[in-house]
Amino acid sequence: MDSAARGGGAGGSNSKDGEDILESGGYRQDNHHDSSIHHQYFSSTAVKSTLIFMVVGVTCLVLINQSGYPTQLFRSYSFSGPKEFNNNTSGNISSPSCDNRAAVVNVSSPANEENELEKTLKSAAMKDNKTVIITTLNAAWTEPNSIFDLFLESFKIGNGTQDLLKHVLVVALDQKAYSRCLEVQLHCYALTTEGIDFSGEAHFMSEDYLKMMWRRIDFLHTVLQLGYDFVFTDADVMWLRNPFERFHPDGDFQIACDHYWFNYTDVNNSPNGGFNYVKSNNRTIQFYKFWHTGREYFPGKHDQDVLNAIKMNPFIKRIGLEMRFLDTAEFGGFCEPSKDLDRVVTMHANCCIGMENKIHDIKMVIDDWKRYNISIPIGGERNVSTRFWTVPRFCG
Repeated sequence: MDSAARGGGAGGSNSKDGEDILESGGYRQDNHHDSSIHHQYFSSTAVKSTLIFMVVGVTCLVLINQSGYPTQLFRSYSFSGPKEFNNNTSGNISSPSCDNRAAVVNVSSPANEENELEKTLKSAAMKDNKTVIITTLNAAWTEPNSIFDLFLESFKIGNGTQDLLKHVLVVALDQKAYSRCLEVQLHCYALTTEGIDFSGEAHFMSEDYLKMMWRRIDFLHTVLQLGYDFVFTDADVMWLRNPFERFHPDGDFQIACDHYWFNYTDVNNSPNGGFNYVKSNNRTIQFYKFWHTGREYFPGKHDQDVLNAIKMNPFIKRIGLEMRFLDTAEFGGFCEPSKDLDRVVTMHANCCIGMENKIHDIKMVIDDWKRYNISIPIGGERNVSTRFWTVPRFCG
């Protein structure tokens, strides 16, 4: 078990205990209360609970009926032409709610949320009617000449990637990201969490970063439940060739790596959650639920750390999940750059801290790729000097 699995667990228990509990699908609860004491205080506790519920109920009724400060909400939208763009950019108004659950904006019930998401997924899906490309976006990555612009440029200059842009679904985490998505005419879906502002740069392992990562896992679990396969990609992954031609046909869950040590089935590889291809079936739906639950047993860890902690768990084998690891020779990154541009499919700006450093080196990736594509083949092969990256420079 790697270092992530050895971290401390909740309530003073260690992560090994957490993993054992997680694997069994249960939890532990110690009960040292004496039944006589419990009986003695039962009546007073019941009275207090009743009073609390009455106060909360009255408060909710007042807010619902008298609120003068409606919250501006915005809705999911799939671009299909200039007319729709001009007519559908206004948001909907909704009164504040006493419900404290995470909510997808512009709808009032989980059923409506799901219907709105399914409508957007259907619009973005490929010819098989069930595969979409999903990325998440917040305001920090939408500035002019920023990471999102470079992400879009990679599709435009990649080999066989231009048409894939039609199937990209941008999950916007704030209003500015949503508006930017509409401007570039992609499929857009607004996803917010009540009381949390995801608009700023979320520094690695900060509280906001962790919330953002786990919100993403929860959302992707919902996509699988709706029956859609997806490629999830961070916006700092450059798409340079069509990845669907390189995925393993027998994999349920396929993921890129920070470091690819072994073969494509070996769980000792180091996965990176910024790029993965997942097929919707009972196995992956159970797996994503198991993964998301893992945050409770490995507190303070992000999704990638928890994946490393659970990838060898007996539960994975029990549900029959076929996990595959993508070779960095094709799906590389700044942690472990691919060695030959003739094989490159994607390039991820991982192992990089700081927005400016990331943007600088991604621009070098774009320049390297352009130079590679305009080089004149000599004797049936490209000039050797153009087949290698000049990055990373500030990252890695």
